[in-house]
Amino acid sequence: MTSKGIHHVTAIAGSARRNLDFYTATLGLRLVKKTVNFDDPGTYHFYFGDDAGRPGSILTFFPWEHADEGRAGVGETQETAFRIPEASIGYWTGRLIARGLAPELPEKRFGASVISFKDPDGMRLALVGVPGIDAEPAWTGGEVPAEHAIRGLHSVTLLLKEAGPTAAILTDVFGFAETGREGTRIRFTAAGAEGDGQIGTIVDIREAGGFLSGRQGRGSVHHIAFRAADDAAQAGMVERLTAHHGARVTGQRDRNYFRSVYFREPGGVLFEIATDDPGFAVDEAPESLGEALKLPAQYEAHRAEIEATLPAVA
Repeated sequence: MTSKGIHHVTAIAGSARRNLDFYTATLGLRLVKKTVNFDDPGTYHFYFGDDAGRPGSILTFFPWEHADEGRAGVGETQETAFRIPEASIGYWTGRLIARGLAPELPEKRFGASVISFKDPDGMRLALVGVPGIDAEPAWTGGEVPAEHAIRGLHSVTLLLKEAGPTAAILTDVFGFAETGREGTRIRFTAAGAEGDGQIGTIVDIREAGGFLSGRQGRGSVHHIAFRAADDAAQAGMVERLTAHHGARVTGQRDRNYFRSVYFREPGGVLFEIATDDPGFAVDEAPESLGEALKLPAQYEAHRAEIEATLPAVA
């Protein structure tokens, strides 16, 4: 029962306006969808991605204006990494410095150049130079030139007490395979991915037994979503999770742009399985993605009240 990799990553931010400005202006991502948290309609849910909002390109945020700062630690997603063209490492180093950030010196991971840094809320991010991706789709409506634009997600890094139980789910349910070890980092790559260069196909695990547990808050990843082609593929993964791993999985929830189930993996990280269909153009034309506030049907009658509650971002 295989998956095609990561569907999206969802994190927690503070100021909605600052979050929107950083990911669209500084990182040059497209605002693919502006909606609300389906469980908390007084809070935005922003989706950032590539030109079409393809699965594997999406980073989403719940911006809670007064959220406490999160604490990095065991049982959390330590880092979210994006793909950039290999020749763009210098451009991005200079851009981040010019924007007042403090990127770490480029390092090598599994042969690729990596720049690590934090967003304004303290979320750990990285840019990974990948060869041969210059012609891939990217959002070119922002401030970043097309030749340097981000090309979707590269990987997530999980910081866990032990790798084995989580690795078993990655390989048995989601179709990943261990493809390398480097220091404390164990790399898993989605089935069918050629090398480590494809969009959203890598999960790294770092073992850190005895470290302090993480605490979610501003700058933390809330959950990681893995791809399922459709409801049947999702149901097959759920069956395998319960039969082989004893996981407690939620019922399916309709998120308008995909259908989701959730479970807590053995290391403590919240995982989601999200369908590829119907996608983000289901309620907006592709050329207009992210321009209007979109509400789920159950909240449409309360639009005026919700809009008055949400912080101004324009």
